[in-house]
Amino acid sequence: MWLRSAVNKAVEVGNKNNLTRTVKNYADSVVHHAGQAVADGAKLFQDRIVGRNFRNFKQAVKRLEEASVSSRGRERVALMRRWVAILKELEKSSGNTIEENESIDEKHHLLDEPKVLYYDSDGGGEPRTFLDVFLYSQALEGISICMILEAPNEEEVSLLLELFSLCLSGGKEVHYAIVSSIQDLAKAFSSYQEEVLVKREELLQFAEGAITGLKVNADLKRIDAEVSTYKKQLESRASHYHGNDGHKTNIKQSTAEAIEALKVTLAHIRVCSRLEGLLLKKKDLKYGDTAEIHAQKVDKLKVLLESLAVSSSKAEKRISDNRLQKEDALKFRVSKANEVGEIEKELNAEISGLEKEREELEAQLSKVNISLSAAKTRLRNVMEERDQFFEANDQIVAHLKTKEDELARSIDSCRAEVGVISTWINFLEDTWSLQLSYVETNEKEASAELERHEDYFTTLVIQLLSSFEKELQPSIDRIRNFVENLKTLNEGSTPISKVETDDSELLNPRKNLEQEYLDYEAKTITTFSVVDNMREQFYAEQGKISSKENRKVKVLFDNIEKLREEFESIDRPNLEIENPVKEAAINSCETSGIPRVTNSITEQPEKIYAGNNDDSKPPPLKSEQMLDPEAELAKLESQVGNINKDYSTEEISEWEFDELEREMRLGHS
Repeated sequence: MWLRSAVNKAVEVGNKNNLTRTVKNYADSVVHHAGQAVADGAKLFQDRIVGRNFRNFKQAVKRLEEASVSSRGRERVALMRRWVAILKELEKSSGNTIEENESIDEKHHLLDEPKVLYYDSDGGGEPRTFLDVFLYSQALEGISICMILEAPNEEEVSLLLELFSLCLSGGKEVHYAIVSSIQDLAKAFSSYQEEVLVKREELLQFAEGAITGLKVNADLKRIDAEVSTYKKQLESRASHYHGNDGHKTNIKQSTAEAIEALKVTLAHIRVCSRLEGLLLKKKDLKYGDTAEIHAQKVDKLKVLLESLAVSSSKAEKRISDNRLQKEDALKFRVSKANEVGEIEKELNAEISGLEKEREELEAQLSKVNISLSAAKTRLRNVMEERDQFFEANDQIVAHLKTKEDELARSIDSCRAEVGVISTWINFLEDTWSLQLSYVETNEKEASAELERHEDYFTTLVIQLLSSFEKELQPSIDRIRNFVENLKTLNEGSTPISKVETDDSELLNPRKNLEQEYLDYEAKTITTFSVVDNMREQFYAEQGKISSKENRKVKVLFDNIEKLREEFESIDRPNLEIENPVKEAAINSCETSGIPRVTNSITEQPEKIYAGNNDDSKPPPLKSEQMLDPEAELAKLESQVGNINKDYSTEEISEWEFDELEREMRLGHS
């Protein structure tokens, strides 16, 4: 009843269907941004989610715990059999693919009830299955405690073994050993009726803690699944980078392809960072009681065991003392009876002699009568004293006999309790050794896996930074050459000949030069933005993990920072392709007539070139513009025609990264 009263303190939460509304809103947002193809997939996903049955997580935990401690007899057997069937069905469905699960659901829709998911409306998070609810609750511990209080039959033992195989760590031998220990505890508990020092509820709490320590952690399975998914993504990306010869890109490739490659690189860095966070979370998982709490429990039982042994020895010593007193009392009784018997014989002899004297001596009759009366009085007093002594002696003997019986019962109770405590200590030691071995194995695997991931992460960053450093220097040199060529065109004083038939042909070289300048400038700014993001991801966990300290990475970041300063030191030219007002003026001149344009150009060539020289003084580049990766990516994509003009730059950049994260979550699920 103690477990049931503890479970009844859980807070009841209303069954609100918030998750369905959240999924609907998310599906509508995806339809709005992704188009008709993504809309169909989102609609299908929404239909499947709505078709499922969601229940409250905390209420389900409460019902499981109440059912585990309140069921008895055939009801308990039916409850255990139902749990085993549901857990096996979940284990079988988790091994199938998504297509197989869909076909099974459609085939058995009329026969089986729909799969139930549980959602915590207070804590949030992803929906959970019945296995997560069962592992989170104390239902398995409650069933085990009921088995200790009431010894299980063969059918219950087999069902309990199946539950242990689905919910406890270890193999079949470990599960058989735990069930055998539970049967031993039940046998010992049946003979434990009178409490001396140890409370029955306290022993049941210790057994519950031991079962909890061996139970499988639901969060560990979820973390392992996510780690496996991220590892597969990293392996596929690693093979892709290896096929591309260490991330080397062709300078002559298009701007769109370069931006896409940078996006892939940024996504790779984010996957590495998330995998590292999952491994740290896996390392911090706890399994049942700590070593300190386990030692306190065992030490407490040992102290109680010693106290019971001391009490038993004291009771035995008191029994021996009472037996000695009883023997002394019996000896004294025998000696007193002999003494009284001798006195009685003497008085009888004296009475007979006095009677003879009465017959012989009539004269002395009065004297003899007085002596006779006195002798009779003495005899009566002695006999009364003897009877009183016998009565008191009988009371003493009966009292000692009662004390001896009470002490004998106390010894039996102490011996029974000693057996129970010894069984409990053996059970706790066995379960603790198993739990300790599992915890050490998991910690070693998590530490080794984290160390391998850190080495891989550092190597990946070095490769990417080295590739970016090799690409940036030629790009900056080309930008400097473009700036010098544009200045030369602005400062040139060659007059425009009337032989030229079309003015646009004179501007084509300049426009091509400006267009190439803009392409290289966008690629360079985007590369610097990606490097800044990599720096932030790389040093995000610097305070927690010291193995990231790598001098070569710091040198590469410093070299790229020097290239950034060199790029910022280049004065940006005034590009005619960015000034639509001047182009409109030129177009109006062209429509007014070719001879007029030619005359104005030939008459005042110096003024035009002088004006170009004044306008060609560009404002210096701002570092804020270069350090905004989202704005630069959106600006570059709008120039190459990849983004719809109806969307703003901020909406497009947010939409792209949201789509990238959504694809990663869909691939994980």
